[in-house]
Amino acid sequence: MAHRPTRNFRRRAADSSDSDGAEESPAEPGTSRELTAPGPAEEGPPSGGGRAQVAGRPHRVRGPRGRGRVWASSRRATEAAPRADQGSGVQESRTVDVSTDEEDEIHHSSESKDDQGLSSDSASSLGEKELPSAVEIPDAAFIQAARRKRELTRMQDDYISLDVEHASTISGMQKESEDDPESESDDHEKRIPFTLKPQTLRQRMVEESKNRYEETSEESQEDEKQDIWVQQQMRKAVKIIEERDVDLSHSCGSSKVKKFDTSISFPPVNLEIIKKQLNTRLTLLQETHRSHLREYEKYVQDVKSSKSTIQNLESSSNQALNCKFYKSMKIYVENLIDCLNEKIINIQEIESSMHTLLLKQAMTFMKRRQDELKHESTYLQQLSHKDETSTNGNFTVDEKTQWILEEIESRRTKRKQARVLSGNYNHQEGTSSDDELSSTEMIDFQKSQGDILQDQKKVFEDVHDDFCNIQNILLKFQQWREKFPDSYYEAFISLCIPKLLNPLIRVQLIDWNPLKLDSTGLKEMPWFKSVEEFMDNSVEDSTKESSSDKKILSTIINKTVVPRLTDFVEFLWDPLSTSQTTSLITHCKVILEEHSTCENEVSKSKQDLLKSIVSRMKRAVEDDIFIPLYPKSVVENKTSPHSKFQERQFWSGLKLFRNILLWNGLLTDDTLQELGLGKLLNRYLIIALLNATPGPDVVKKCNQVAACLPEKWFENSAMRTSIPRLGNFIQFLLQSAHKLSRSEFRDEVEEIILILVKIKALNQAESFIGEHHLDHLKSLIKED
Repeated sequence: MAHRPTRNFRRRAADSSDSDGAEESPAEPGTSRELTAPGPAEEGPPSGGGRAQVAGRPHRVRGPRGRGRVWASSRRATEAAPRADQGSGVQESRTVDVSTDEEDEIHHSSESKDDQGLSSDSASSLGEKELPSAVEIPDAAFIQAARRKRELTRMQDDYISLDVEHASTISGMQKESEDDPESESDDHEKRIPFTLKPQTLRQRMVEESKNRYEETSEESQEDEKQDIWVQQQMRKAVKIIEERDVDLSHSCGSSKVKKFDTSISFPPVNLEIIKKQLNTRLTLLQETHRSHLREYEKYVQDVKSSKSTIQNLESSSNQALNCKFYKSMKIYVENLIDCLNEKIINIQEIESSMHTLLLKQAMTFMKRRQDELKHESTYLQQLSHKDETSTNGNFTVDEKTQWILEEIESRRTKRKQARVLSGNYNHQEGTSSDDELSSTEMIDFQKSQGDILQDQKKVFEDVHDDFCNIQNILLKFQQWREKFPDSYYEAFISLCIPKLLNPLIRVQLIDWNPLKLDSTGLKEMPWFKSVEEFMDNSVEDSTKESSSDKKILSTIINKTVVPRLTDFVEFLWDPLSTSQTTSLITHCKVILEEHSTCENEVSKSKQDLLKSIVSRMKRAVEDDIFIPLYPKSVVENKTSPHSKFQERQFWSGLKLFRNILLWNGLLTDDTLQELGLGKLLNRYLIIALLNATPGPDVVKKCNQVAACLPEKWFENSAMRTSIPRLGNFIQFLLQSAHKLSRSEFRDEVEEIILILVKIKALNQAESFIGEHHLDHLKSLIKED
């Protein structure tokens, strides 16, 4: 059985045309090497056959296309290579398709010779379109010869073809196609043999010897062609590298150097034309040069003018000083604001710490007083009921109440001893402020206060005096006002100074307690004196606009001092304390009376301060005043605890009455009369007096009430009747006078008449004198 060799012709043709300089893959064993190396067009087709030549043609076309992308970068050259291979592959596939069609015509006897010619013509026309003119295209005879040779080779091989139909009809179809081309159209009507003709032994021996000879000759020819092909590939690779270098150099210099085209004709040139063109060019260059010179001279003049202007400005002392001063003030104010913005948070924390400390102390005093009043009142109420006593007559008291009573008595004893040592014998029990602290509490308070004051000193310890000393700051603005008053007033500096000084003044007010008698007055404070001096200096060159500087101090007080004073009134002030009230009134008079910006002007902050004062006194009347009423049998005994407690509470209420009326001149008369007369005198004090037995003690108390009343209320000489709110008090005086006139207390009656005259109850006094025939007392009314 004959063995059919592997058909590797088309694969070899494709491999040879796919790569320009790559090595050919080795042939498989047992396959004939039929590929002929392609050569240049002038060498002619190789002896191996026309198919090798056709297969090699696309390679000649690819060479120039591949060399066209050498100038690109390494990345783009890599991308271009597959594209070039793809293009050649198209041509190669077309060539291979031609041979494939031709082979199919041999294998399928049903195809005609016309189709063979058509495929040959299409292959030829395809080659003519894609291949250059230098390539020689094989004719139909050449293709037929190559086909016959390939068929003989297949028939002589020792193998049985699986395609029996094709193998048995190859020779017959070939002969018929050569003799009668027109009969190919009727091949499908002929009988197809399905078996091979038997051969004799002689024929088989001849074929075997012939096949061996042809195989030997073909192998030698293929080896020779392979060597030639290798040499051509080497030359081609060297040529491609050289052309690539030339293309790179050409692509780099193509933008600068252009090839001279000899086919272009130029007009005739002579020396006159050249000279004329050169003169024209020279003239243009000279004009350009002259324009550049003119521009250069202009720039030089501009530079000189600018330098002279700078020198003139620098030489003019006024403008330079003005600019320098304004610039320095701008920088100074910016630095000052930055400094204050950085320190304001620390200042607020220190203020809050001091306020918390003082508030804790004030709440301690207030809570202790209310608790002691509650426990003492409860103790006396229980003591007054006999059913709450024990069987043996002793009254049982819980330990807490007993301890509180002992503490109260201990502090009273200490205060009494202190008054005796000071020589004060006219003191009334209940009028002293119970604001003593234990030694431990006092040490803790002083320690905490000292720590806060140390923090206060450290606030501006790292700041230059020009930025934390109020006098130095005002001196800067005073220089501005003296040198440039117009710009000073146009900038509204009088409105800015209070805001700049606010943090600095608040630092100085941290240790200021207006509730203490020994506290520093506002006028003695350093910042107050500095601001007053700044305002006084503006009077010398005062103009219409400069009057705004006179409001600086008032603005500072309204924006800085009054809010802090309001906090003291709302949270720390005890209206029952005469010392605190007196000190507070002193500071408020400085603020409310002496430093108003204009007559009858009351700012919103001052209104808030007055409202807080009234509110705090109302709360004190409601929460702190308590005067119990006991049976006269119990009260008549002056040594009884009930009588002592009632006396203390009466004098405590009278003390608050006096403290309220001390605000005369700062608060309105209606407000004071409503608080002092309406809420306190008529509701608490008169009731306590009515419950007491008429006598010298009652007259003494009435004298104290009358002494607290402001004289301003009774300055009108035409008054014959007193204030309406004093009606209850006047009625009580008349009742007490009637009772005393029947007894031996004649002097007390005279004192009551004097009280009536003092409060301008003249009509009531005259009627009482006439009713009781006290003619010797009429002189008192006339003297008034």
